[in-house]
Amino acid sequence: MFGFGSMIENLKKNPKRIVLTDGTDPRILEAASRLLASNFIKPVLLGNAEKVERSAEEAGYNIRGAEIIEPQSWERFDEMVSLYYEMRKDKGMTMEKARSLMLEEHYFGTMLVKMKEVDCLLVSSTYSTAEIVRPALQIIKTKHPGKIASSCMILVRPSATGENEVLAMADCALNIKPTEDELVTICGDTVECARAFGVDPKVAFLSYSTLGSGKGEDVDRMRNAAEKAKKEFPDVAIEGELQFDTAVSPRVARTKCPGSKVAGYANTFIFPDLYAGNIGSKIAQRMGNFEAYGPILLGLNAQINYLPRGCNALEVYSMCIVTAALSI
Repeated sequence: MFGFGSMIENLKKNPKRIVLTDGTDPRILEAASRLLASNFIKPVLLGNAEKVERSAEEAGYNIRGAEIIEPQSWERFDEMVSLYYEMRKDKGMTMEKARSLMLEEHYFGTMLVKMKEVDCLLVSSTYSTAEIVRPALQIIKTKHPGKIASSCMILVRPSATGENEVLAMADCALNIKPTEDELVTICGDTVECARAFGVDPKVAFLSYSTLGSGKGEDVDRMRNAAEKAKKEFPDVAIEGELQFDTAVSPRVARTKCPGSKVAGYANTFIFPDLYAGNIGSKIAQRMGNFEAYGPILLGLNAQINYLPRGCNALEVYSMCIVTAALSI
């Protein structure tokens, strides 16, 4: 597992409260038990207290001291319903519909973040990406008004030097075909996330072309986005458009892109569309033997993440640390 030393040290100085949906899930309970034994993240579990405690006992996990909230019996539930109704009434929201939505754990958890009852939210794998992003955009909203939210994957594996090789890849989960300006936003948010993982970002805007070797609208889009990103983030090493081999192979880079500070050594990759990002990150994870963390949602006013289907308890625990650390 990736060493979260610096993240944990930062959290010890500024502990966070994280709300976890699906409180009876054994993976959630095991992760919560580990967090409760620490002093840097306090888990808040959603569900019926009796059922959650029974599930923990049956699975053999100690969750004594955990806060458990059942949405319909929470003392501020009516206040939450009214707040959500006021936020959405111009969109045709009714009080009845607002009450119904607040009974759904992913909506309820998002509103707990909005009401500052907790610092961040990690949603279980029972919800789809669209189901999680919808309330996040409605309630938490994007950090930069008028700009998009996005996502990135952090990939980690031991290197020959004994240190971890850490890569950031975006967007792998949300935006199907981002515009030039949206790619710049994705770049900025991904750079910030990469730095939280100890990466000194060297950003490659990827394409099937290297600096004009190929032609097409998508090539132009990536080249123009890279140029805009260089102006927007002058302190970040950025190159594009680059083919993937040029981005990561020093030998290829010497031929195709001589003199570049990024080519051959890129560690942060901006993909041209969701198809390439999703496929590319999964190829890297499965065939490159990387540990994967994410998708990590970026560009929101608070940190909300979700668990991939098939995750295990260790991955839940890791994503709790990531989510809490990014909320500092």
